[in-house]
Amino acid sequence: MKNICYAQSGGPTAVINESARAVIETAKTFPDKFGKVYAGKHGITGVLKEELIDTSLEDDYSIQALRHTPGAAFGSCRYKLKDIHTNREQYKRLVEVFDAHNIGYFLYNGGGDSQDTAYKVSQICTELGYDIKCIGIPKTIDNDLAFTDCSPGFGSAAKYLATSIREASLDLASMAFNSTQVFILETMGRHTGWLAASTGVAQDEEDRAPHIILLPEVAFEPEKFLAKVKHCVEKFGLCTIVVSEGLKNKSGQHISSSDYKDSFGHSQLGGVAMVIAHLVHKNLGYKYHWAVADYLQRAARHIASLTDLEHAYAVGRAAVEFAAQGKNAIMPTIIRDSSEPYHWHIASAPLGNIANYEKTLPKEYIAEDGFHITDACKEYLKPLIIGECSPRYIHGLPDYARLKQCMVDKKLALATI
Repeated sequence: MKNICYAQSGGPTAVINESARAVIETAKTFPDKFGKVYAGKHGITGVLKEELIDTSLEDDYSIQALRHTPGAAFGSCRYKLKDIHTNREQYKRLVEVFDAHNIGYFLYNGGGDSQDTAYKVSQICTELGYDIKCIGIPKTIDNDLAFTDCSPGFGSAAKYLATSIREASLDLASMAFNSTQVFILETMGRHTGWLAASTGVAQDEEDRAPHIILLPEVAFEPEKFLAKVKHCVEKFGLCTIVVSEGLKNKSGQHISSSDYKDSFGHSQLGGVAMVIAHLVHKNLGYKYHWAVADYLQRAARHIASLTDLEHAYAVGRAAVEFAAQGKNAIMPTIIRDSSEPYHWHIASAPLGNIANYEKTLPKEYIAEDGFHITDACKEYLKPLIIGECSPRYIHGLPDYARLKQCMVDKKLALATI
């Protein structure tokens, strides 16, 4: 029997550990197929360093508690594997680690870049003559993975953001007659506006928040935007705005970005809410407040969507089942059968088709003036935020999992990555 190597990658979500729990629990239902489930400490970097966690040494309570725990319980990373022609030794190192620990299955839990990593590992191991089955497990709050109706992690982030904008708007409305009239919330979303768009489900009447949503898919035009803000304040007495960090101007440049780039070449984004706030104040004179959801939107397990949790468990379970069937280089996908009532099922797609492809917000989901979402978009979003599953509380605070993270004894020489 071969062992499973599971690893988490990229930005965590509120439900990524539910996929981890699914992998660990489902593997136990195949006692004649799988040995142990090892977890790479901090993603693929832990595998390269031969830093493997033996999940069989965790108690059942801790594994169950993963369901309610945000963050990446086994550690995550942002690390891009180079192509084999650039760094063949790196892939040989992976094979050595797999072979040393009798690993025949590699399950990588992450977004688009992570699916690219899983695909590379599947292809290169074949080239190097090592038999391993690689399965990608979808995860990303950005909801930009192709071939799947939605990505686990998105529904919970959407629920948090939509709730937050509704609550903040009620606060704003209570003081707008003689104080702050504009509130701006910045969401994540490098190239796609799914997260910003998700707040649109909070608007059930024209005067309800958010009044304006600024999306990366729509080029930002300051004059049109300011006219819209002025219209909202004059009509409703206030204006609540949601802006994606990936907002771009007509030239395709981000409104706000830094010189810092991660290992995938992505610029550090953030701070666009402040830019928008200053633009409003300078041109219209309105008093404002702004906030950046940042890590809060992906860590808010206390308000996770039950639908999202069910998705996360299903793709983790399916990954193990696909591996047991001998499948390779695929990712479980979520297929929507209907929106109302909401029905869905699990299918799969080739990793080679998914890697490095971003699913942007469709045009039919964007309002004609570019400042909001359509009813079609709301119909898509609503089922994804349905249901609650609160964590256990002790002394008023959530009781999250604390894993032992017992490491497997190393068998190889130390290696740098």
